[in-house]
Amino acid sequence: MTKRYHGLKRRSRIFAAAPAGLRTWTCAAAAGLFLVAAQAPAAQTQPALPIAPAKIDETVARAMEAFQVPGMAVGIVKDGKLVYAKGYGVREAGKRGAVDTDTLFQIGSNTKAFTSAALAILVDEGKIGWNDKVIDHLPDFRMYDPYVTREFTIRDLLTHRSGLGLGAGDLMFWPSTDFSREEIMRGLRHLKPVSSFRTKFDYDNVMFMVAGQIIPAVTGQSWEDFVKARILDPLRMRPCAPTYGQIADRSNFASPHVVVEGKLRPVEVVSIDQVGPAGTINCNIDGMSKWLMTQLAGGKAPNGKQVFSTQRRDEMWSMNTVLPVGGPVAAMNRTHFAGYALGWGVQDVFGYKKVAHTGGVLGTVTWVAMIPELNLGVLVFTNQQSGAAMDTVGNQILDAYLGAPKRDWVAMAIAQNQQRGNEVDAVEQEVARIAASAGPPSLPLDAYAGRYNDPWRGDATIRREGDRLVLKFSRTKHLEGPLTPYRGNIFIVRWNDRSMEADAFVRFEEGFGGKVEGMTMQAISARTDFSFDFQDLDFKKVN
Repeated sequence: MTKRYHGLKRRSRIFAAAPAGLRTWTCAAAAGLFLVAAQAPAAQTQPALPIAPAKIDETVARAMEAFQVPGMAVGIVKDGKLVYAKGYGVREAGKRGAVDTDTLFQIGSNTKAFTSAALAILVDEGKIGWNDKVIDHLPDFRMYDPYVTREFTIRDLLTHRSGLGLGAGDLMFWPSTDFSREEIMRGLRHLKPVSSFRTKFDYDNVMFMVAGQIIPAVTGQSWEDFVKARILDPLRMRPCAPTYGQIADRSNFASPHVVVEGKLRPVEVVSIDQVGPAGTINCNIDGMSKWLMTQLAGGKAPNGKQVFSTQRRDEMWSMNTVLPVGGPVAAMNRTHFAGYALGWGVQDVFGYKKVAHTGGVLGTVTWVAMIPELNLGVLVFTNQQSGAAMDTVGNQILDAYLGAPKRDWVAMAIAQNQQRGNEVDAVEQEVARIAASAGPPSLPLDAYAGRYNDPWRGDATIRREGDRLVLKFSRTKHLEGPLTPYRGNIFIVRWNDRSMEADAFVRFEEGFGGKVEGMTMQAISARTDFSFDFQDLDFKKVN
């Protein structure tokens, strides 16, 4: 999963580069990490590539330095073989352990294709159909609109066209909470739609969690056990695991990293197991290469086992939700269509169909792309949440296979991120300027203190500590921080955990009698990941 990337935590956008990694790494000591590389022995005996290995090395080194990435792993699958596999840098900044092709990464929203494949296996077995109504398998499933509840299908769960907004409901699992999958599903009935059902694409992690719940409802097996038994084990993808907690040996695991106030630092792995089907698989280049070989071979694993049928594979690659096409990258790639299939994004590039996805959780992002007509797959994993770094490497490799015009993806990404960073910085500086000159709030501090409740997210409290207020969300240790006055009844919450980059406005609603009746929230800037869906909250004061 998501964020900064459509999908999970930092997290998982499908095609575009993530707005992370806005600063250039200037630490000379850190730059030395890029010299560490480990290559798979098999890769050295493979046929020549259309892109020189030295060019890949150069692109990786420049991307890692420009976007402050401590470690990266790259793989190329061609004609049923892993023809290139190499690790770069280190698993954790400041330590010696090198990234290699066996290093495990959190693949985030690239998990979604596994969930679709798990359901495809059940379709092959006649136990479900893509167009089955969700309530026929999960009677407690409810959306805000009864009509949508009645018509919602398994296919709808996998296509981001529910009518809910971007990342709706993600705050029930992100940052890490103690909500159960059942509680998260029950919370859906309180989320108001922002568009009509099946009319618009808005990336949503929670629906993939619900999709995963179809599996135990039909088979009696958990999503984790089913994916391991029916996909990971048959493909011999060891030591890949459905969740971080199920990794048997973490000695070769890529620690996640974030940039906080300009400095790179490792962070703890955040548990989002409640939405496992949306983004919790951990895997390495070797394991994911087998996954791409299976996809490209129509569901047949490298060992010859048919995991799912070619018909199901084709259905998983067929567009269901249309995405708008435009912008300079689409023009450069001669892209005429783009859309979302079942756990995969699809589009055309230079006349070829591209099947791809990205994934991200806090501190880690991954890039997966296939060109079926070329029997080609490309993998790029990084242990920092800069989507720009993985995009530049992946696209530079694809260009060589597609015969694209010569272009420097690293240079383009640096320019784009600099522009985006300047825009975001300008917004945040203006907010800081207003906050610095803010007067006292409209009401005494005690008037804001109390317990507030949102129907899907639950309780939050405002408490007074001396001459300031502190906001704390229930069911998570991460969302707590002081409030500073901004304007009238509007405050800014600055979270104690600075790695989240999610400071937000908090606006208190004053009734006609002069008492506070509720509060709403909104992220301060575009730097905040979409999974902090503060805008969907509608807290009412309880006491």
